Amino acid sequence: MPGIIVIGLQWGDEGKGKIVDLLAESASHVVRSHGGSNAGHTVQREGGSYAFHLIPSGVLYPHTHCYIGAGTAIEPPSLIEEIQKLEGRGISLEGRLWISPYAQVVFSFHRQLDKLYEQLKGSAALGTTGRGIGPCYQDRAARIGVRIAELIAPVHLKDRLAQLVEMKNLELQKLFNAPALDFDSLYKEYAAYGERLKKYVGDVEGRLAAVLKRDENVLFEGAHGSLLDVTFGTVPYVTSSSAIAAGVCMGAGVGTSAIDETLGVVKAYTTRVGAGPLPTALSEEELKNFLSCEEAREIGTTTGRKRRIGWFDAPLVRFTAQISGVDLIALTKLDVLDKLEHIKVCVGYRLDGQVLEKPPVLTEDFTRLEPIYEVLEGWCESTSSVKTWKGLPSNARRYLERVEELIDLPIHILSVGPDHNQTLFVEKGEFA
Repeated sequence: MPGIIVIGLQWGDEGKGKIVDLLAESASHVVRSHGGSNAGHTVQREGGSYAFHLIPSGVLYPHTHCYIGAGTAIEPPSLIEEIQKLEGRGISLEGRLWISPYAQVVFSFHRQLDKLYEQLKGSAALGTTGRGIGPCYQDRAARIGVRIAELIAPVHLKDRLAQLVEMKNLELQKLFNAPALDFDSLYKEYAAYGERLKKYVGDVEGRLAAVLKRDENVLFEGAHGSLLDVTFGTVPYVTSSSAIAAGVCMGAGVGTSAIDETLGVVKAYTTRVGAGPLPTALSEEELKNFLSCEEAREIGTTTGRKRRIGWFDAPLVRFTAQISGVDLIALTKLDVLDKLEHIKVCVGYRLDGQVLEKPPVLTEDFTRLEPIYEVLEGWCESTSSVKTWKGLPSNARRYLERVEELIDLPIHILSVGPDHNQTLFVEKGEFA
């Protein structure tokens, strides 16, 4: 089956949007299977920059069919706004965008509760996007959530929403001393959203099964970095869905036998946004020599927050590649390292005097890790216009070869800038 999964292997923001957009040129179908509008992918084209939150990045190609799978959490007004913005730029979605009826609905009160929970946690706040995704998935787990299937069926929406609002009012009033929700206005608002989205809702799972059986190319787009996975991430500083390859399959409603290849995306260094540990974080002195967040394009697509920056963490990537069965690597943002005289790579950790070759389970231990570094010579020249492996500075090639050795995986795609033409492809271990 010609299915390819593209997932991030760090804490997100690895550049998955660009990689999916590149690969989508030869794909017939692109699937977003989990997460919500808390995810953000940016694609740079000649016509400008595009920011995606729920719609798959491959939508810019008119030949692609795009799917929002059952594992997603959909905030209707956000999705409608995203559709309108694309259509306003001449990108038609009629007959090309399909939404699974099994997907969850994010309501405005989910956003409200998200922010209230964060306030309640005080200094232990997670640094969420405040988009309501966690509370929505919480309702799914509690079996009280509303799905797209109910959203587009007014009678069923009325019954489900009435029960949900009754429970949420108890929570808002008793726990947070907040005003009660008005059911009538909520029902009227969301029934209208359902009417607008109804034409996009279809049998996503059946369509995907059929096209995979016909050997049509299907690209599955991961939404978050693997270390934000709700099970294997740095709990509690994680998202609320599964961000590894198996989670992508589950959210899309396809079996693992449908997947031919899993491509892991990593940066040439590491970043993280929001709270949580970042063992290889640059020191203040090291940051002085690094590009600014603006120059390095390290501003969050969804939140506009600056990302924290660290050196490449090989044990972390080895672990996330292992749990997803990654076959190949796409490495992005090599150009951001161009001006550095020396570049560190984390090859292991020390914790309480013991050497570790993989990340610990306890987040509390994660915060106490002492990275073990190798220091490599930088290349101090631009890579942003390089088109071939031979055209790369010799020290840049050595850096990439060392990364491959440390994570025991070959680099298949190398990105040296945000544009399409700033990409090198690898065939059988040799750069084209």
